[in-house]
Amino acid sequence: MGDGHQLLMRALPGLPDVRAGDDVAAFILEALKRADLALDDGDILIVAHKIVSKAEGRLVRYADVTPSDEAIKLGRSIRKDPRRVELILRESARIIRAVDRPGLPEGILIAEHRLGFISANAAIDESNIGELDAALLLPEDPDASARALRKILEGASGKTIGVLICDTFGRPWRIGHVNVAIGLAGVPASLDLVGQKDAYGRTLRVTRPATADELAAAGGLLMPKDGKCPVVLCRGLEWTPGTDSARDLIRPREEDLFL
Repeated sequence: MGDGHQLLMRALPGLPDVRAGDDVAAFILEALKRADLALDDGDILIVAHKIVSKAEGRLVRYADVTPSDEAIKLGRSIRKDPRRVELILRESARIIRAVDRPGLPEGILIAEHRLGFISANAAIDESNIGELDAALLLPEDPDASARALRKILEGASGKTIGVLICDTFGRPWRIGHVNVAIGLAGVPASLDLVGQKDAYGRTLRVTRPATADELAAAGGLLMPKDGKCPVVLCRGLEWTPGTDSARDLIRPREEDLFL
């Protein structure tokens, strides 16, 4: 889908603050209508996970969290709120690194999320959630959330589209944060180009662009932290709908040379 010659991306303004139980798909359709846009075959919607998590009731108030002894001990060692540490432990398959960093507001906790993603604080976030003394967790199943959105939006538009749910992660060996894909519906996770030729006829041996992460990162440019623009429409990309999961981008542990 798409002609492969240009890529157009447009943030959809005007989405309201999302609360538990809200219909995110309806909000997106209303935003498209206000922007005088209609979905077309091959469009991809890049959606910030926060509006999905909020709608799914994944907001947790710290007043409702009782930290375990493990969370209290770990929180004390890295100067982190033990209630937040408790949520991190609940959401994690394992803690990879816990380091105090004098000079920073608190120490660093790197975890493997129960979904397999490696990130700081098990991707638990406190920014742009609309409440103080609370935290937002990832959706229970971001791929399923993306599929549900896609089904409604395709049904309403009659078009074949893709949905990508993203979150902001740090990167090993690199400064700063970028958006990455955590949920996919229809969108390819990556493209395996092994065996194809480059522009000069050389056979590619290991090339595999992470298409979904590239899309998420590009969409992040139109999602400023103070902009309330959690949905970006992407049009013009050449892609073939499939059944990939965002977890297909997680390198198998036996291939990981660093953890």
